[in-house]
Amino acid sequence: MYRNMKNKIYSGEYGFVNGRLRKAAVLFVSLIMLMSLAACGSNSADGPTSVTYAGKLGGESGDQSAGDGKLQVVTTIFPEYDWVREIAGLGANSVDKSAADGIELTMLLDNGVDLHSFQPTAADIAKISTCDMFIYVGGESDFWVDDALKESINKNMVVIDLLDVLGDSVKEEEVVEGMQEEEEEHEHGEADADEEEEGPEYDEHVWLSLKDSQTLCSEIAKKLGEIDPEHAEAYNANAENYVSKLAALDQEYQSAVDNAKVKTILFGDRFPFRYMADDYGIDYYAAFVGCSAETEASFETVIFLSGKVDELKLPAICTIENSDQKIANTIKDNTTAKDQEIIAFNSLQSTTSKNVEEGATYIGAMEDNLQVLKNALGSK
Repeated sequence: MYRNMKNKIYSGEYGFVNGRLRKAAVLFVSLIMLMSLAACGSNSADGPTSVTYAGKLGGESGDQSAGDGKLQVVTTIFPEYDWVREIAGLGANSVDKSAADGIELTMLLDNGVDLHSFQPTAADIAKISTCDMFIYVGGESDFWVDDALKESINKNMVVIDLLDVLGDSVKEEEVVEGMQEEEEEHEHGEADADEEEEGPEYDEHVWLSLKDSQTLCSEIAKKLGEIDPEHAEAYNANAENYVSKLAALDQEYQSAVDNAKVKTILFGDRFPFRYMADDYGIDYYAAFVGCSAETEASFETVIFLSGKVDELKLPAICTIENSDQKIANTIKDNTTAKDQEIIAFNSLQSTTSKNVEEGATYIGAMEDNLQVLKNALGSK
C-alpha cells in the first residue's frame, strides 16, 4: 500500500512510471556508484545511511569478509540490530561477551526514515555485498533486497528474512470495521491487460510481537553459531538469557490485559500493532492499516471512531511515535466526554543512531509500550 502511494507521487511529470521503477532506478544508480567506489578504493561523499557498532579493535585476521577478521553483520531496522547486539555479546543483557570483540554490526535505517520509504545508497549496498550475515524484514517494503543480494561479493553470506523464519504465523494486512481503505491507484479507464496481478499484502511489523521476537532471536543465534562455531555456545547462552527476558515481558503484557477495564484500543493513526493485539486478544479500531500512507481521515472515519470511543468508554486515543496527533484530537473533539488522553506507542520504525547512542534498546521500548498499553486499557 505504501508503495502504491509512491507510485502516484512519482508518476507522470516526475519522469517515472511508478514508485517501483523509481526505486529500481535508485538501486541501478547505486550499483554503478558501488563499482566506482570499488575501483577508486576511497570513501565517497555519499556515505552510508547507517550506524556501525564494532567490537573492540585487535581481532585477528580470519576468513571473515572484512578487515580485522571481524564478523560483519548488517541489519535493516533497529529491533534486528538490538537483538544481534544482545546475542553477540555487545548488549547490556549479554551474559557471555567472548564473541564481542570479533563482531561489527551495522544498522542501515538509522536516520529516522521508516522501513516503507527507505532507499539504499551505494555505500549501503557495498556494506551488504561483503557482509557475513544480512538480516531484513522481508515484506513488500524490502523488494529492493533481491537485486542488492545479486551483487553480493561474499557468496557465503547468511541471509535471514524475518517473514520467512516465521512462516505461516505471518499475517495478511487486515481492514477492520471503520478503517479507511486507501484509494485505488489505477488510472481511469480499463486496466492494462498485461498488468501483473498483485498477491496478498502481509503485515510486516512482526518485531512488535514479543512472542515472534523470541523465535527470531533463537534463529539469529543459531545462524551466528553456524558462521562462527567457535563462539556458538556464547551466542546460545546470550540468546537463552535474552529470550527469557522477552518471555517475562510477554507475561507482563498478558497480565496487564487480563487486569484491564477494557479490551479494546483505538488508534487515530495507522496501526502497525496487529501482532501485539492478536498476541493478547485485544480488539482494535484504527484510522488506517499499518503500512498506510494516508494522513487525512475522512469525515466518516472520524465519526465512526469517535462513536466507538463513546460506546466503549475508552480512556485514551492512541497514535504512533512522531504523529502530529491531528486525527486523534479530531476524534477526541467529536466524542461526548472530550476528556480522553492522547497517548503514543513506539512502533520502533524511526529509531535513529542518536537514539542508539543515548541507550535505546528493544526491551526498553517494549517496556515503555507496556505502560502506554496499560493507560489505553485502564489496567490496574
